[in-house]
This record gives sequence, C-alpha cells and structure tokens, in this order.
Amino acid sequence: MQIAIDGPASAGKSTIAKLIAKNLNFVYCDTGAMYRTVTLLAKKHNIDYGDSSNILKLMNEHKIHFINKTDGQHVMLDDEDVSDAIRTEEITNNVSQVSAIKEVRTELVEMQRQMAGDINIVMDGRDIGTTVLPDADVKIFLIASVAVRAERRYKENIERGIDTSLDVLKDEIAARDYKDSHRKISPLKKADDAIEVDSSNMNIEQVVEQITKIINQKK
Repeated sequence: MQIAIDGPASAGKSTIAKLIAKNLNFVYCDTGAMYRTVTLLAKKHNIDYGDSSNILKLMNEHKIHFINKTDGQHVMLDDEDVSDAIRTEEITNNVSQVSAIKEVRTELVEMQRQMAGDINIVMDGRDIGTTVLPDADVKIFLIASVAVRAERRYKENIERGIDTSLDVLKDEIAARDYKDSHRKISPLKKADDAIEVDSSNMNIEQVVEQITKIINQKK
C-alpha cells in the first residue's frame, strides 16, 4: 500500500507521516530530507545552488540514505548523520532552488520510486501524489495557514537554538510557498484525487486520527 502526503512547508507532513508509518508498521520516506541533503551537499562543496551540472556530479559521487535508530529515522550523507545540518536556516531558504532543477528531481524521483517498490510505504513531500507515486492508494494534501506554520517553525527553531523572528519566518514561508507552487518542474499542487486536510486548528493526534481513518477506509 502506498500513502502519499503532500503539502506546503511546515504543514506537519513529516511529523504526521512518521507517526502514521510507525502506527501501521509501514516504511517511511521523507523526500524533503533528500532535497535538503542535496542542498547541503552543494553548500559543503561551495557550489552555487543553481549549478545543475556540478550538483548532479556531486549526487553521483555521494550516497543519500536513511537509517533507523531507537529515536527514529536519521538522514545520512555517506557515513555522516546530517539530520540536524539539513534543518538550518540557510538550507531551508535555498532548498527550493535546488528542488527546481530538473535533473536533480529526475534523479531523486527515480530513487524514491525504487524505495517504494512493492512495500507498504508512507511518503511525504510536495509532488508525491502528482509525480512520484501517481497511483498511490491514499493521497493526502495537508495544509495549514501561514501564521500557524510560522508559529510551528518558530517553536522548532527555538528548540534547536535558532533565533529567527516570527515575522521573518512568516515572510520566508510565504516566499517558499510561492517558489514551490510556481516552479516549472513538479510544482506543489493538490492531486485531483487527493483529500485535503487542514491542520490549522488540530493537534498532531487529531491529524493522525483523521488521516488514519481515511487510510482504513481504503484498505
């Protein structure tokens, strides 16, 4: 069974997808983390975020993969755990540019499809239901207001020791929404057969419960 969860930045996709995968004993794949890792790879090698040929070359020279630990799934770049490094403000603000590169998307989409294979999987991102897994059994489009998403990101940043004002985060999230929904390759958009879930006025448990009900109806 394939479950696709799409939506804009900070809508809670990864948090919700992880919990649902754990509850159902499904494999979880955070596609956004893969794009963030490619962005980090460019940063580490001082490559411009729009330099498609050199970024693609780096992707072919390095391995992006996930490992499961007692505290959850970790993102690996070769043998380095980059789970925290890919969540910094610089990576967050530049991942849209890297994600818009056609060759990068082609490479990662193929990798994501191979991961899905013939297993039970929950995959979240921005183009899962439209591009990566167009035949997914369940498609969710998870949204929340910019104000709510900025507040969530603010709290996450404080926990990580990142001090960015709420107003700046609102502007950054709105800008990210525009970039993601207006890029030429696989833009952020709701699949025709996706079910929209607005998490603005729900807590994590309520969102998980609502999406789980949708999944159980499809089983």
